[in-house]
Amino acid sequence: MQTGRNATSGGRSDGDRLNGVDKPELLSSVPAVIAEAGGPPADRRRVGSALLVNDRNLRTPSPLCGASCDDDSEAESFRDGRTEEVDRDTRGRAFTWCRDFLSGSWKTIREDEFQISIVSGGLSNLLYLCSLPEHVQPEGEEPHQVVLGRSYYSMKMCGENNLVGVDSLVLESVMFAILAERTLGPRLYGIFPEGRLEQYLPNTRMRTDQLSHPAISAEIATKLARFHNMIMPFNKEPKWLFGTIDRYMDQVLKLNFVREAHLKKFKKLMKLDLPAELESLRALLAATPSPVVFCHNDVQEGNILILEEQDHTSTEKLMLIDFEYSSYNYRGFDFGNHFCEWMYDYTYDQWPFYKATPENYPTREQQLHFIRNYLSEDRRHTDATTDQTQIEEDMIIEANRYALASHFLWGLWSIIQAKISKIEFGYMDYAQCRFDAYFKQKKLFS
Repeated sequence: MQTGRNATSGGRSDGDRLNGVDKPELLSSVPAVIAEAGGPPADRRRVGSALLVNDRNLRTPSPLCGASCDDDSEAESFRDGRTEEVDRDTRGRAFTWCRDFLSGSWKTIREDEFQISIVSGGLSNLLYLCSLPEHVQPEGEEPHQVVLGRSYYSMKMCGENNLVGVDSLVLESVMFAILAERTLGPRLYGIFPEGRLEQYLPNTRMRTDQLSHPAISAEIATKLARFHNMIMPFNKEPKWLFGTIDRYMDQVLKLNFVREAHLKKFKKLMKLDLPAELESLRALLAATPSPVVFCHNDVQEGNILILEEQDHTSTEKLMLIDFEYSSYNYRGFDFGNHFCEWMYDYTYDQWPFYKATPENYPTREQQLHFIRNYLSEDRRHTDATTDQTQIEEDMIIEANRYALASHFLWGLWSIIQAKISKIEFGYMDYAQCRFDAYFKQKKLFS
């Protein structure tokens, strides 16, 4: 199903990101920011992954918001493999979006000439590569190929707050426009309630096992340091992490599963007394110093491109993508979350469509390699005079304690996805896997 080459590949993304920008401040800056980035007025999504990020702010809905929960997801019925064909509805919508947002030659082709294929599946979205037919050349600056990120849960209206989806679109538009302008992300061509159109960047799909390659790990650390040093026009308070976890917890505690297989697994998870465990985690992290920076919040192999056709004299080959979860947050979460992702391969083609390898969690030496490269880049932006050895030791503790938050957050997220997602993935199994890892990690670093 997966090929060796990928467009901008998307990982996990539930349309539930959190930036915390105040509306008046943001809305006043939208036109100028987007105009500079060269995108259309409603341009807000990044093509590098595949979804519409809401704002993981306290006013952002959870994935459950607006979803029909009468029946549990049928994801576990896909035990024979993943779907590879593009359904008729998606094809028709994609054709319309490309025609309307890209214009030029895209307006001259018929729907039966329009080319679309699945690039990769995220855990709550799908990515598609849309192309003009070979015999049709662009008339102007319109691209020959784009990546469509199709969102399943974006623009869900919750309760009386009918502006939640619009607010999220605006926030995401600003963020992606800024990152595109700074060449930190692909160009954005279109944004709409169901997804976005982004620049196609030829690349080789990164594999999970490549995260541990010393040169790749060093460059990821360098890229993350640059990301963390950005000043973004968003609320600087670190509301994202526990704001999101608290919201997910509220939703999880209200879930009622119908399918027997789900119900059995759900009851097992509930025996862990997650609310009490959350308070324990909150106290631990409150006692763990970690600076607040602009975080990516989802640095995994699916969100890192190995670019092709780059300057051969350049030593930099990678690009971070998928900023749906990006927000001001505690630095330690980006470290710990990334280290956790060394263990999970989401390209596994058999049920439950992921493979966990706990022994691949980075060793102390691998963590130090990452941290030292991060600090080397970080010193270019800050004045650091503190003892290097002590900094490294503190950062190892910081990273490994915040890895607990990563397990907890994505564990809750996956329980919710088990209820509502139609994507072929063993969400409930993944949730159990993450909480198992949480308790093992807690014994070592609490």
